[in-house]
Amino acid sequence: MHSDFSLALLRWFEANGRELPWRQTRDPYPIWLSEIILQQTRVQQGWEYWERFMRRWPTIELLAAASEDEVLREWQGLGYYSRARNLHAAARQVVALGVFPSTLEGIKSLKGVGDYTAAAIGSFAFGLPAAVVDGNVYRVLARHFGIDTPINSYEGKHAFTALAQELLPTDRAADYNQAIMDFGALQCTPSSPHCHTCPLVVSCVAFREGRVGALPVKLRKLSIKTRHLTYIYIRWNGRVALHRRGAGDIWQGLWEPYLVEDEPLPTFDGRLSLLRKGVRHVLTHRILMADFYLLECDSKPALPEGYLWVPESDIDHYGVPRLVEMLFHLVRRS
Repeated sequence: MHSDFSLALLRWFEANGRELPWRQTRDPYPIWLSEIILQQTRVQQGWEYWERFMRRWPTIELLAAASEDEVLREWQGLGYYSRARNLHAAARQVVALGVFPSTLEGIKSLKGVGDYTAAAIGSFAFGLPAAVVDGNVYRVLARHFGIDTPINSYEGKHAFTALAQELLPTDRAADYNQAIMDFGALQCTPSSPHCHTCPLVVSCVAFREGRVGALPVKLRKLSIKTRHLTYIYIRWNGRVALHRRGAGDIWQGLWEPYLVEDEPLPTFDGRLSLLRKGVRHVLTHRILMADFYLLECDSKPALPEGYLWVPESDIDHYGVPRLVEMLFHLVRRS
């Protein structure tokens, strides 16, 4: 029965699989790059960034030689910036090793590479018989086999990983992994799946039992918190005050203008104008509510330690979060 499932997926993939540029190679560098970019990112958006990185750094040696600021700047707009820092660190690991690791353990030793990413790189680049388990795979397996164990529980992760590995045709690991991911992305979609044209509908437990919308099951997570930020774009003598965000919080390593959080607006000498109030920006685990101000000063204001005075013409060289990019856009319009 399991072999019928796998063969049906492979046949579906031959007719319907996505043609993606990183699938046209066995070179581990572009494959690894695509997998890191596509963590938490839709394929269409990630494709554009993958091409941008490949144009700028066509080899892993060139990426390793770049500065972290350059990598963060190129990543700007993708979010989850720890991926960019891990990408850069892993590139340097590979260059230090002298070769891209070709075992699952070796691939997993790279910064930012977990079980799923290692299985994807290992199967696509080196033909390793390792099954991928991502959101698409969880959904397809949960529905087809009628599994209601929560996918984000300890038991669920182990059960789905074992089943995925059992279903994997070891001689066609790369094709099968791509097939089940594409099947989840295109056919067995989260909402409004195309059940009536599905080659697996006859054997699908969820369809037979009317539980397609109820599977997969996911445990509820903690509630999302709201944070209130006030950004002040301080302009003095053709320069703007920026500082780099530290570790242990969102947007580590990115740059931002003067920030006030959960405190009253400070008093400055200069012309202060409100650009926009109540800008809502949603992240995975929190909602940010931001107010944007522009402060133009005739004399240099005293700022806390860590702020740099950057020529305003150079601010596009600094990697900033999407929220700060919105502020910069408003400043230019004003």
